[in-house]
Amino acid sequence: MPIESSHPMAAKSRPKSDAPGASDRVSRIREGVTAAILEHRLLPGTKLGEDEIGEIYGSSRTLVRTALQQLAHEGIVHIEKNRGAFIARPTPADAREVFEARRLIEPTIVDHAVDAVSPAWINRLQRHLAEEREAESRGDARASVRLSGDFHRLVAEMSGHSIYLGFLKELIARSSLIILLYRRHDTPACGTDHHAGIVAAIRKRDRAAARAQMLSHLNEIEAELFLKDPAADELRLADVLGP
Repeated sequence: MPIESSHPMAAKSRPKSDAPGASDRVSRIREGVTAAILEHRLLPGTKLGEDEIGEIYGSSRTLVRTALQQLAHEGIVHIEKNRGAFIARPTPADAREVFEARRLIEPTIVDHAVDAVSPAWINRLQRHLAEEREAESRGDARASVRLSGDFHRLVAEMSGHSIYLGFLKELIARSSLIILLYRRHDTPACGTDHHAGIVAAIRKRDRAAARAQMLSHLNEIEAELFLKDPAADELRLADVLGP
């Protein structure tokens, strides 16, 4: 699937240059690809042509390759020898591991968020919830998906724990691919009611309730996914069609 010209990545082409600001260019490429994944504008299996991305960002293939290699290290991009880079296609096993990891770190993130709670942070979270509801009300699915992921990132920012924030950004991007592949019947990926419950518990400084709300929320997201192992399907098919 080619990258659409309306995509934010498809800004007006600029002359290619590696310096100065090479690291900034790499970051822009990474952020552009990740944002497109979060909004489900780049689908699993999409080929990421180095030349095309280089034209979009006015960067050399060397910088593009560096950005794609970083994304591959995070499990968001898959690089195949002699074929190039593709948006990853996580397996059901990958999905289970991602949500297991999120259940391990996000309750602790909430603990730190409770410690950091302030009127300013609560106002910021409430504004975000309002944006989520507005996107839902106008039927803007792309914005809803992006804002859902942004809510979890925002709570992590509030926690002030930079290591957890870095881990969670990667897990959110992976989760977006997983939801895109395995969500049942277009069910909501992340409900605003759940988010509102998490914010209410944080505002009350109720650590136990906030942790419970987050765990329940993550469990429900995973439960809405149709995660079936291909090997299991083959076994059942053999049972049905075999002699």
